[in-house]
Amino acid sequence: MSSTSFDDRDGVIWFNGELVPWRDANVHILTHALHYGSSVFEGQRAYRGEIFKLREHSQRLIDSGKMLGFENTYSVEEIDQAAIDVVKANGLVDAYVRPVAWRGSEMMGVATKGTKIHLAVAAWEWPSYFGEEARLKGLRLEIAKWKRPSAETEPVHAKAAGLYMIASLCKDAATEHGYDDALMLDYRGQVAEATGANIFFLKDGVLHTPKPDCFLDGITRRTVIDLARQRGIEVIERAIMPEEMAGFEQAFLTGTAAEVTPLCEIGEYNFVVGDVCKTLMKDYDDLVNRR
Repeated sequence: MSSTSFDDRDGVIWFNGELVPWRDANVHILTHALHYGSSVFEGQRAYRGEIFKLREHSQRLIDSGKMLGFENTYSVEEIDQAAIDVVKANGLVDAYVRPVAWRGSEMMGVATKGTKIHLAVAAWEWPSYFGEEARLKGLRLEIAKWKRPSAETEPVHAKAAGLYMIASLCKDAATEHGYDDALMLDYRGQVAEATGANIFFLKDGVLHTPKPDCFLDGITRRTVIDLARQRGIEVIERAIMPEEMAGFEQAFLTGTAAEVTPLCEIGEYNFVVGDVCKTLMKDYDDLVNRR
């Protein structure tokens, strides 16, 4: 890649059915998605040239679109192939892959009738999201000002661009205050997730994780639950109140970008980067790299 800016790079992007030069993959300023958030996306990782759980991601992209009231014009198989093609065309082996679907500029206004659904897939090199040092020492999180809303107010189970607005606000505030990220509570005051990753806690050999009833049930989250249970570790999905963090010993985040990353601090609460977290980090690394 020739630039750090995401609009000025070498390479190609899959755009509405064809590979186009990276700099030509543009949309109009009056695109509906830009003004009204009518867009859904996925985050995927390729390891050694193979995209991990590609089919699950492609299917979720389609399902997210349906939650926003639009039908994707491409099948899950076509989206799979687009992701594979763009990784290969850019000569990538270990990469981050970003499919995105959105309503176009055919209609301007809150109403969506008449808009066309567009689809693009980009891929680029992106190393550890939080950096390798964080995987050793653990991240510091502050408790965010903004809360995850009720499922009665938004399509909370869609990976929709608009749902990340408050995540960006929380992330920016956290970094300004010297933290790595932020922990978001939900509308009830319960622990929800970080700004772009799910969260787990360990106490007395048992993992506890918030029930995803008002936020995204991550593909990496489900993968790590399976890995833990294969190790004989009990996993409980339940409501978790913030004050319970005083009794937890270990904590970590999971996500496609974050992978499995330990935490050392959330607000006033402290955790150790312990054996269970280290084991699941290694198990996940081995799984995605097919070791």
